[in-house]
Amino acid sequence: MLATETKSDRINGVNVTTLHKLVESVKQNPANGLTRWGVTTRWAGGAVSETQVSSCQVAGRQIKKDFKIRIDEPLELAGTNTAPNPQEYLLAAFNACMMVGYVALSALHGVELESCQIESSGDIDLRGFLGLDPNVKPGYDQIHYTVRIKGNGTPEQFEHIHKTVIATSPNRFNIANPIALTSELVVG
Repeated sequence: MLATETKSDRINGVNVTTLHKLVESVKQNPANGLTRWGVTTRWAGGAVSETQVSSCQVAGRQIKKDFKIRIDEPLELAGTNTAPNPQEYLLAAFNACMMVGYVALSALHGVELESCQIESSGDIDLRGFLGLDPNVKPGYDQIHYTVRIKGNGTPEQFEHIHKTVIATSPNRFNIANPIALTSELVVG
């Protein structure tokens, strides 16, 4: 907790005053809502890779970060099973993005949460990834998720929060809708 904030400034661990200031700042100047995210992933041998998170930008301001994400595959997929695989990170990022929405929106509505849990899963047929059948997609046909939420909100408040998360979660949008991907190959 910041020295100047009071316990009443926080709901669900979220500084509601700061969140309201953010919303107003972006309303007043849309450029304050512009963000940029990026990572660099390097091969670490075998099926292991390490992704470095060094910074992000919010409202044109560079924010330093220093996080490393290790990714592997299970033994059965020729990995060493020392870390989650890319699909598990994808689902974790999907869930975590929506979780921020449930927690922040609940806080903005004055709803104190007791718990919030999101379970996600999907099936991938390896024939697509391995290039064995051109008629089989290399990815998911569908991802199913269940949200379990409990707190002092009414069913109507939770339904409104749920619909708002569906409409506004960046990672839910990115997975549910086609987005343009551009690539560049640099050899050597």
